[in-house]
Amino acid sequence: MKFRMNKEFAIGVTAVFLGLFAGAILMALTGNNPFEGYLFLFKGGLMNLERVGNTLAMATPLVLTGLSVAFAFRTGLFNIGTPGQVLVGGLVATVIGLTVDLPKPALLSLMLFAALAGGALWGVVPGLLKARFNVHEVVSGIMMNWIAYWITYYLVPAYFKGSFETESRQITEAASLKVGWLTSLFAGSYINLGIFIAMAAVMVVAVILKDTVLGYQLKAVGFNRYSAEYSGISVNGNIVLAMMIAGGLSGLGGLALYTGYASSMQIGVMPTQGFDGIAVALLGATSPYGVVGAALFFGIMQSGKGFMSAMTDIPPEIGDTIIACIIYFAATSVMIRNFFDRALKRKQIGGQ
Repeated sequence: MKFRMNKEFAIGVTAVFLGLFAGAILMALTGNNPFEGYLFLFKGGLMNLERVGNTLAMATPLVLTGLSVAFAFRTGLFNIGTPGQVLVGGLVATVIGLTVDLPKPALLSLMLFAALAGGALWGVVPGLLKARFNVHEVVSGIMMNWIAYWITYYLVPAYFKGSFETESRQITEAASLKVGWLTSLFAGSYINLGIFIAMAAVMVVAVILKDTVLGYQLKAVGFNRYSAEYSGISVNGNIVLAMMIAGGLSGLGGLALYTGYASSMQIGVMPTQGFDGIAVALLGATSPYGVVGAALFFGIMQSGKGFMSAMTDIPPEIGDTIIACIIYFAATSVMIRNFFDRALKRKQIGGQ
């Protein structure tokens, strides 16, 4: 297990290095100094308490969506429906925040369970289609993304329109995950209670996968559903349950995004945090704790790219391109893994 984790860590570091190297080439081609660019990029995410808080706030939804995708991967499923689950989780939480009048602790608890249930419901549908009719979860997940998109597109301007046609009303202070003591602790940043929800979710998922019978059964179904079925495990039930748990995690990501980092919902936008969660899961080697590290890295990149553009002549599109390159190399990590395997085999042959 230690060797596997060391190899997965090396693969993740290699993907990051290749992405940063590709970004350095782009900076050089535009006549800029890559070392200066990266200095301001990372400085922009970490230079003071406010920027550290903003980095953590940006990383929070990524932890939850990355955890969602990683959990599904561990059970042999590909949860590409994460963006739709984020939308639905954020939508039901926002609707409750705008319509229910309760004290802050009770209201936030209600919103949390609603976001969890909304995301889980959006994950159950691909799970049921996979279990009962063998419909690939990628196809049904993409369809569910667009259903969530158009439901949000209709409901927000029709019933919850704010100052602009494209966004909902601002949630109240009682419905916001932002709290004064945490904001003050990080010098007025966007950090919010979502960070604690994300860390709790990471620990719960880690325990489920490693230390419970349920986790063993879910992983067994993912590894070989026919062997699992032969041993008496309910394959169809576990497929539905795995997608429900993954969907619920993404729903919590929607809660953190729309009522923590932001204060309203925008229509016409598919949340990129859902798709970025795929890269976070791959970069984190589908490990719950690896996902945290990968999400923090992406949070630094997202938080620092604006500062890099402001302090240098590097266009802001370069920052997005660097992130895209890292996502690309994370997504093609199987090639990096094959390279390490061949190198290890040559070393073993040479040592004989």
